[in-house]
Amino acid sequence: MTIGFIGLGIMGKPMVHNLIWKGYEHILVWNRSQAAIDVCVEYGAIASSPKEIGESCDVVITMLPNSPQVREVMLGENGVASYMKPGAVFIDCSSINPVASKEIAEVLAGKGVEMLDAPVSGGEPKAIDGTLNFMVGGKQEVFDAHRELLLAMGSSVVRCGEVGAGNTTKLANQIIVACNIQAVAEALTLAQKAGVAPEAVFRAIRGGLAGSTVMDAKVPMMIAGNDKPGFKIDLHIKDLGNVLDCAHTVGASVPMTASVMEIMQWLHAHDYGSCDHSAIAKYYEALMGIQIGRWPLPRTSSSVTGSPAAW
Repeated sequence: MTIGFIGLGIMGKPMVHNLIWKGYEHILVWNRSQAAIDVCVEYGAIASSPKEIGESCDVVITMLPNSPQVREVMLGENGVASYMKPGAVFIDCSSINPVASKEIAEVLAGKGVEMLDAPVSGGEPKAIDGTLNFMVGGKQEVFDAHRELLLAMGSSVVRCGEVGAGNTTKLANQIIVACNIQAVAEALTLAQKAGVAPEAVFRAIRGGLAGSTVMDAKVPMMIAGNDKPGFKIDLHIKDLGNVLDCAHTVGASVPMTASVMEIMQWLHAHDYGSCDHSAIAKYYEALMGIQIGRWPLPRTSSSVTGSPAAW
């Protein structure tokens, strides 16, 4: 099997590395920046072009920022699809609007090319580890034929329905993650304003119903003031924009998404766009004049005494 991979950013490069590590030897890669191509060539991939990838590859995988980039690469002038042979398969791992996924699939079907939309969750750490979660839309037989390929880059591969279902599932995931981070930041703000150490609150509730993977991953970052991006605010803004566009198209009401989108837009406007999405806490810190989990805690009639060492 010859595989083409287009989009070699923080997700694409480690995905290519894992494909090669799992034994897929014939991988052609292309990216707008030569530096990313050079890294993948060091892994064992072959530098290529959209034309060569379309002509030579049985499977073409993309990991691109958003719908316009996927459309341009695949369907634009001299796009990859214009060179693909009937029977080839396109797997889009980008997180895009599911409406766009369906439109792209319809054009490809006219060329005899099948498509899976297969966005991922897990961010850069799981891309590096090869433990991404794939949410897939497409025909059952196409999914079955390419499940092992996706498992070379992930630990979970679930078919959610026909083309578009993968990205719909990813949008649902992004709603839950964003709203969960907002709820955690708001809860820790309440705790600190009431004089209770946020770390103590975290330790007390993480094992109960309020506990979550998001809480475990993001609370330590909030308390430490660590904004190093695993998933950037600006990327989450892009995903929530797709949520709102899709919701308007299908007639769904998503008021919580609209609320957290406004917070993220504030963060973008205040130069936090390249920070991790746990920086939602920065909005509450600015609003309340505090630093979550860092002393001195405000003194109220219900304040606790102590120091960080006592947490």
